[in-house]
Amino acid sequence: MTTRYDAIIVGAGQAGPPLAGRLTAAGQTVAVIERKLVGGTCVNYGCIPTKTLVASAHAAHLARRGAEYGVGTGPVTVDMAKVKARKDGIVSGDRGGVEGWLQGMDGCTLIRGHARFTGARTLSVDGGDEIEADRIFLNVGGRAVVPDIPGLSEVDYLTNVGILDLDTVPEHLVIIGGSYIGLEFAQMYRRFGAEVSVVERGPRLASREDDDVCAAIKEILEADGIAVHLGSNDIRVSRDGSGVAVATRADGPVVRGSHLLVAVGRQPNTDDLGLQVAGVDTDARGYVVVDDELRTSVEHIWAMGDCNGRGAFTHTSYNDFEIVAANLLDDEPRRVSDRIPTYALYIDPPLGRAGLTEAQVRRSGRPALVGKRPMTRVGRAVEKGETQGFMKVLVDAETHRILGAAILGVGGDEVVHCILDLMSADAPYTTMTHTVHIHPTVSELVPTMLEGLRPLS
Repeated sequence: MTTRYDAIIVGAGQAGPPLAGRLTAAGQTVAVIERKLVGGTCVNYGCIPTKTLVASAHAAHLARRGAEYGVGTGPVTVDMAKVKARKDGIVSGDRGGVEGWLQGMDGCTLIRGHARFTGARTLSVDGGDEIEADRIFLNVGGRAVVPDIPGLSEVDYLTNVGILDLDTVPEHLVIIGGSYIGLEFAQMYRRFGAEVSVVERGPRLASREDDDVCAAIKEILEADGIAVHLGSNDIRVSRDGSGVAVATRADGPVVRGSHLLVAVGRQPNTDDLGLQVAGVDTDARGYVVVDDELRTSVEHIWAMGDCNGRGAFTHTSYNDFEIVAANLLDDEPRRVSDRIPTYALYIDPPLGRAGLTEAQVRRSGRPALVGKRPMTRVGRAVEKGETQGFMKVLVDAETHRILGAAILGVGGDEVVHCILDLMSADAPYTTMTHTVHIHPTVSELVPTMLEGLRPLS
């Protein structure tokens, strides 16, 4: 038996439900298939739970610093069970909201189970009856990479999913991987009271960033008491009593801990969908190959979100939905290549990024200007007692358009948007320097920084 819909959406992450909303509003029947939890990574394992934990960790950190502000707090303790319960409540509420939205959507059918292609236009769910549609949209997300590290299979370890279930603070958390996910967990658990060690194979933390940003991130984390082991090019894992031992390199230290978190990257959930049956091409890493409008190698199939390799963030996934909906329903040509790369690292203080890094600008060979300002020279940061980090902006010397920015400092994840919006408007940087900003804010120093541009040598 085959049930027919106008469209099938596989995966209920950030792009799937809003697309279902647009399609059903246009009078189409839609099946949304989800094999695990509605809401995808963001709601269940990513943005929502981790930023909830970051907020609890920040509260503990400020409480310990109370005397600096003239506030007496006494001994600070962290009840991890209550921290987890708060996180679980927020996640449950968000997931329930998305579920209710889909279930109340006229013309939408939410199907629970694992979908696999049985043909170019047909899928089965858990091997049962087939469903069919002329348009199919993949929004299947990604998962943690489990690296081939000697000894890893012989010990208990956590990924970004399992660590969210901890209801006690580890005695010593060892993290393999010094990039965005690992660093966020490193700082939050240090502030919860754990000893924390980060073991990174490369020579820098957050290696995608510029050298000065990487160095400042390391300084911030070490100031919190986190041990950082860079250049760990021979990582090996073994049992150590009830815990783990992580060898860093042949002549390097062995880090012993009670818990191990592996955070070395992500991979797409595309290996068990039967894509080859439908003729959908993937690249060497398993990402679905898409064009600038997110069509796959099969004209009637699209791929959105983490599974297409065009952005591994909630905001890029949602923008994927917007691009698909604009082209299909609004006769509005929108393309992936139109968007400006932007993201944040949610350590404290956070890093907000937009556009090109300094290294990318240098490689481009274009004449450029650079402005930089330490947070110690930002009045609002001084008033708040949060002066770690700096702001940096890069400008095309000929067109006066902003090429990129890094805001590593208090409010950096919000401040970067005034730069991002200016870039999106394709306006010269002088538009901002001629704009009155509110005092006292962090953002008001961005125009000041732009007034002090110098050639990028």
